[in-house]
Amino acid sequence: METIVRRYLATRHLAAIMLFASLILYAVDYFIIGRAEDVAVGFLGNFAFLPVYVLFVTLMIERVLKERERIALRQKLNMVIGIFFSEVGTELVRILSRFITEPDELGARLKVRPQWQERDFREADVFVASAELRIDSRRGDLAQLGSFLAGKRDFMLRMLENPNLLEHDEFTDLLWAVFHLTDELMSRRALEALQPPDLDHLSGDMKRAFGHLVREWLIYMQHLKKDYPYLFSLAVRMNPLDPEAHAEIA
Repeated sequence: METIVRRYLATRHLAAIMLFASLILYAVDYFIIGRAEDVAVGFLGNFAFLPVYVLFVTLMIERVLKERERIALRQKLNMVIGIFFSEVGTELVRILSRFITEPDELGARLKVRPQWQERDFREADVFVASAELRIDSRRGDLAQLGSFLAGKRDFMLRMLENPNLLEHDEFTDLLWAVFHLTDELMSRRALEALQPPDLDHLSGDMKRAFGHLVREWLIYMQHLKKDYPYLFSLAVRMNPLDPEAHAEIA
C-alpha cells in the first residue's frame, strides 16, 4: 500500500512539473510573438492533435511492453525446458534411441556440431518431421525405461503445474506423450513377459514420445548455441544420439 501511495504522489508531482513547464513555454511564446491570438491558435492546434499523440504513444508503449513480456516469457520457458532436459529429457533420448531399428542415419543427421548454424538446425528439424522412425519395444530394456520414467513422474507433474507452459503447446504435448508412455509401462505387471499386441502398442507410444522429444531437443540445442555457448559446448559433447559421446574434450 505504501508503494502505491508513493507512486501516486510521484505521478502527481511529475504532472505538476510538466504543466508548469508547459505554462512557462507558452509564456515565452507569448512574449516573443506578442499576439495572444497566435498563441491560442497554436495551442488549439496542438490540443486537436492530442488524441492522436496519446493513441500513438499508447500503441507504441503497448507494443514495447508486449515485446518485453514475450521475451521474458520465452526466457522463463527456456529455463523450464533446460531443467527438463537436464533432469529427464537428455537421458530419455539416450534410452529411447536404443529401441530404434535403424539408428545410424538418425545419429548422423542429428550429430550436432559446434559450427552448426540456423540452417543446419532447420534441416535437422525437417528430417525429424519427415523421417519414418521405426521403434521396436523388443530391442531394448523396457524395465529400465519404466523404472527411469517412474522415478521422474513427480518431477514432471511439478513441471505441468508451471503456468508458463500453457504458452508452449509443443512442449506440453511432449510432456503428455511422456506421461502416457509412463502410465502404459507402469500399468503392466511384468514388462519382461509381454505379448506381441502389448509390445506393438508400446512401440507406438515410444515413437510418439521420441518424436516430440527430439524436436524439442533440437530447439533447446539451438537456444543454447545462441544464448549460452558454454552450455552448448557440453551439450554437443554429451549428445544423447551419439553412442561415442563423452564429456572429455578431444
